[in-house]
Parts: sequence; structure tokens; C-alpha cells
Amino acid sequence: MRLRVSGHDTGRDYDLSSVVGSRDDTAPPDIADGNLLRNFIEAVMDRDQSAIVRTRDALMTARGAAMMIDAAAVIAAFNAYPRVADATGIPLEDGKSVATASLRAELDLEAMK
Repeated sequence: MRLRVSGHDTGRDYDLSSVVGSRDDTAPPDIADGNLLRNFIEAVMDRDQSAIVRTRDALMTARGAAMMIDAAAVIAAFNAYPRVADATGIPLEDGKSVATASLRAELDLEAMK
């Protein structure tokens, strides 16, 4: 919801296909080393240890250790937020449910149940 709402506030339109597209998609050109970042994210989410090491090292070579650490922290944070909400039973408020209906459909979030 945040990206879509931010877009209303800033006048920008966000293309969510870059985050829900196939793994073979090319990262948007305005994201520096986007393919490296995407590969790192996929390796972490797949829990593929050899791919994590390979992509982590490639990311550090290309962008430095600080960038790799920032990327890992963002992956961890985005992984944790919904888990905390789910674990504590935080319901989606009615207003947010209505406001995010098309976004949730576009991301096919119901498939994750």
C-alpha cells in the first residue's frame, strides 16, 4: 500500500511489475545494480546458501560491504514486518482493506495463504 499511496502524494506512478515479474526479468535501468540486488533477494528468499554467498560476494564487489549490509537489512526487515503482524494477529483494518484491494489483487497476495 505504501508505494501506491506515496505515488498519490508525489504524483509518481510505480510499476509493481518490477517486483512481481518473473525472475528472468531485467531490473529497471534506474536501479543501480538492480539485477544483482534482485538475485540477492531471490537467493535469500529461496534459502539457497550457495546462491546467497555468490550474490552477496558479487554485490560487495560491485557496491561495497555497506551496500550489501543495507540490502540484507532491508530484506530482513521486510521479511519480519508481516510475520510480526501475522504472529500477533493484527487484522487488516476495513479502510485499509478497501484501499488496498486492487494492490493486493495485483500482487496476488491471496495465493500466500
